[in-house]
Amino acid sequence: MHPEQPDTNTRDERPPRAKVLRPAEDAARLKRVVRAVLLSLAAVLTAVFAAAAYIHPYDEDGTPRTMSTHTQLGMPPCNFAVLTGKPCPSCGMTTSFALLVHGDVSASLRANWVGTTICVIWALTLVWALASGLRGQPLFVPKRRGAGELIFTCVTGAVVFLMLARWGVLLIWG
Repeated sequence: MHPEQPDTNTRDERPPRAKVLRPAEDAARLKRVVRAVLLSLAAVLTAVFAAAAYIHPYDEDGTPRTMSTHTQLGMPPCNFAVLTGKPCPSCGMTTSFALLVHGDVSASLRANWVGTTICVIWALTLVWALASGLRGQPLFVPKRRGAGELIFTCVTGAVVFLMLARWGVLLIWG
């Protein structure tokens, strides 16, 4: 080391520490995140129901349609149905949503009864997400760790099972 150069290592050059949140601050931040997620979920579901209300699920003669109303939203026809002539597991779901939103329960069930079931579940989820978001915490979900994930997984698994079971019946018996 040269005598004319100052020793720069004498200063304490520790990296700055990350801000440590106190438990109350951390809980408040988590509550804001949960509230934002729940209100976002409510907004997305509201958009789904608005799209279903926009769709006209009837033919020109007033007969309820059973599928392909999603094309009114600018989506292409179902590739599976076009290629095979058979419906895919979700064929008729958009139509069943639109029919149910328009108040035609029996036609909704005929179009795709699993879609009708999902529509009801999503309507309940919309109300729950909005109420929970306004409250800032998920309502009716047990406080146990993983309880919310277990409920979500079970409901999703049941819906997927119903979709595939309905599809299997349609493929086998028409």
